[in-house]
Amino acid sequence: MSTPLQRHLSGAAPARPGPLDVLREAQRMFQAGERVDMQTLAATLGVDRTTVYRWVGSRERLLVEVLWRLMSKTVARLREPTAAGARPTAAEVIVGATHAAMTNAGMRRFLQQEGDLALKLLTTKAGEFQHRLIELVADVVEADRRDGLLRSPLPAEELPYVLVRIMESYVYLGLITGEEPDTARAAQVIRVLLPS
Repeated sequence: MSTPLQRHLSGAAPARPGPLDVLREAQRMFQAGERVDMQTLAATLGVDRTTVYRWVGSRERLLVEVLWRLMSKTVARLREPTAAGARPTAAEVIVGATHAAMTNAGMRRFLQQEGDLALKLLTTKAGEFQHRLIELVADVVEADRRDGLLRSPLPAEELPYVLVRIMESYVYLGLITGEEPDTARAAQVIRVLLPS
């Protein structure tokens, strides 16, 4: 069953505060490095907390939507043609998205303060985020394939999943090994998988 947030994302917009307002405020809080708190959201929008939960389902579902919105907008921006009209390659887009995730202040705070929840929402089926990201990466890779630019040694059907797992490995490096995330290391591996 879809939540009111999902129904509003598909087109309907209420005059009073509604699910999209919760999403926007949650995104603002996340980007500012603040904890996305349901009581604070309710108070900011002038509604009760029960209404916020009814609109978005749960804090976890709301966080997934916030994170997905940030990632999908980042990838859309990275896919825009350059000033010279050239289309960025899949490697450029994926490296750029990885770098954006590593350097986003809200993401860094989320990983530092709620690492276990972040991993659950972003890397398992519990959050739907990873599935969406794999589909988005598949679309980015398919554009290279259509243009004759795909020269990866991996089978095409496995490539999006592997690329997402590589992105995750480097973005969440601090949680996994304690090392600082490093875009250059991620870029090197991604470019091996997507040579130009």
